[in-house]
Amino acid sequence: MKFLLSNDDGYFAPGLAMLAQTLRRYGEVAVVAPERDRSGASNSLTLDRPLTVRKAANGFHYVNGTPTDCVHLAVTGFLDFKPDMIFTGINHGPNMGDDTLYSGTVAAATEGFMLGIPSIAVSMAGHSGKHFASAGKVVEQLVERCQADPFQQPVLLNVNVPDVPPDELGPLQVTRLGRRHCAQPVIKSQNPRGETIYWVGPVGAVQDAGAGTDFGCVAAKQVSVTPLMLDLTAYGQLDRISTWLHR
Repeated sequence: MKFLLSNDDGYFAPGLAMLAQTLRRYGEVAVVAPERDRSGASNSLTLDRPLTVRKAANGFHYVNGTPTDCVHLAVTGFLDFKPDMIFTGINHGPNMGDDTLYSGTVAAATEGFMLGIPSIAVSMAGHSGKHFASAGKVVEQLVERCQADPFQQPVLLNVNVPDVPPDELGPLQVTRLGRRHCAQPVIKSQNPRGETIYWVGPVGAVQDAGAGTDFGCVAAKQVSVTPLMLDLTAYGQLDRISTWLHR
């Protein structure tokens, strides 16, 4: 198999190294990742300047752009082959619930899906970063499942792995996205020049972590696998908005 790998933590991230190490056992691996941490970049493309691709000592290629840039550039012109699958991550921290809207890791996989390639975003659902090997084991299971029973059409999967040792991991479970409360307010401060500055505040607390959600699954030390879609149409509101417009 031929794999394209990317992330939003940057080409130097340990999770990306673990992902590459794992997938090299199954085929050819190409890595095209951002030159620096682009967490929270979401589905953004760089349109106001050209992009450059450089090669690091470990063989990974890095781009002065966003995670979406990396996958778009790789698939549409940089690589001399079309990947069979795209994996993004292994992200240092969870990407669950509303967080998926902002995640560069999920965005990179989304770009691959939009380009017609089965794409899987993988995240460590914890911030200690102690057990990337656990996520590596999950990636092995996913690849072997794909080899035994290939996807018949492109899919977009968001996978969150509890940050626990491999022998403490529960089974893989199909989940839906949970929800958070609204984000906390921005933090207002001053820089040394006396100018007012703002830091984006922390995420909101978990609101929906019930049965079947990604939050609930990870809390039970199970691996959350959430299929995602891109159609943002609010079908339940079509008739109501039509009536409102023509009243």
